[in-house]
Amino acid sequence: MAASDGDYATAIPALFLYRRKAPTEPLPCIYHLGLAVVAQGAKQVLLDEKAINYGPGQSLLTTVDLPVISQVTRASVHEPVLALVLTLDAREVTQVAAEMRLAPPRRPPGSSIAVESLDAPLMEALVRLVNLLAEPALIPQLAPLIQREITVRLLAGPHGFRLQHLAFNGSPSQQIARAVAWLKQNFKQPLHVDELAALAHMSPSTFRQHFRSITGTSPLQYQKQLRLLEARQMMVSQNIDAGRAGGLVGYESPSQFSREYSRLFGAPPREDVRRMRPT
Repeated sequence: MAASDGDYATAIPALFLYRRKAPTEPLPCIYHLGLAVVAQGAKQVLLDEKAINYGPGQSLLTTVDLPVISQVTRASVHEPVLALVLTLDAREVTQVAAEMRLAPPRRPPGSSIAVESLDAPLMEALVRLVNLLAEPALIPQLAPLIQREITVRLLAGPHGFRLQHLAFNGSPSQQIARAVAWLKQNFKQPLHVDELAALAHMSPSTFRQHFRSITGTSPLQYQKQLRLLEARQMMVSQNIDAGRAGGLVGYESPSQFSREYSRLFGAPPREDVRRMRPT
């Protein structure tokens, strides 16, 4: 498992493994609802210019899909970064929270991405999930049980109050998560913030305030990053030129697309795609 550098999907659909043998350049990406754990090395995440560092013995929880800048800060050939990411299902979080009969959280959710110490029972459950990859015949029966245990332990542990905000109907976290889900499915369309606020059952001003506090950015900037990340993926994996990729993700002006792409990724589309492709 993860014998060389790369991002590895596994036979457990929600589980991903990550390995790097050297520090990396900052990389814009989307962190999904889920848990990230570094077994060796160290990483940094930038959200709205706030740096979040984490390494062994810590867990990073993201409670809504976030556009971030991710970077490996400590890794070497002898001690590469080894990490896992486990995506969470919002519906299962809500169901488990209801079965646990948790009271509405009294603390505000704060940031939608946070680092906490990794307690021993949660670490043991994660290790069991990874070890299950060596027994593929048992994955369909046991993986859902271990994943459910992990959800229970997250709700009962230091990250719990953040996850609990997702579980209670009408909470700002849940309403913004609904708006984020719509944006992800419709990012190519023109953005009308008033309509998005109505979807979240908020006034436009309240919606903007909660959206920024939870995602670290504005709805317009969030949409822009979704568009640019999708365009980059198209150009790298499908060999689509910049002009067409920009149009496919909703840009009407090629020059605006190139300008905003360069600002996010640090290079014009053609140059960035050339350095992204394997040599």
